[in-house]
Amino acid sequence: MKFGTMLSDIFTSLFQAPVTQKYPFERQPTPQRLRGKLTWDPDRCSACSLCAKECPANALQVITVDRNNRRYVMRYQMDRCTYCAQCALNCRFKCIQLGSEDWELAALDKKAFTVYYGRETDVNTYLEETGDPNAEKPGPD
Repeated sequence: MKFGTMLSDIFTSLFQAPVTQKYPFERQPTPQRLRGKLTWDPDRCSACSLCAKECPANALQVITVDRNNRRYVMRYQMDRCTYCAQCALNCRFKCIQLGSEDWELAALDKKAFTVYYGRETDVNTYLEETGDPNAEKPGPD
């Protein structure tokens, strides 16, 4: 690059407004079709595990607590998830969705990336039985 061209670029940049946003302070609306955090409805689920079988990242696991009473827990590992929505597309009962509102998922601790979905009693029962050391609080129903 020639010195004169570089100087002209510097002077034009000095008098223009910055193009970047001040992100945490100036937020843009999220796109409607953005794939954010996964949500799961245990009442609609039949525990067919098709979502877990089709997940290319092995981020989902459907655990049966009591099949007769339809009590299931889903283990979701956000750090593995590629947000491809393959699980939501393959779910026959539409109990899995990727929300567009909750997409800021950064955390300082690895435990926050393993989320258990289901009824709170079922999740607590499963965690007591297994004694999972990576257990974090249950996710919302």
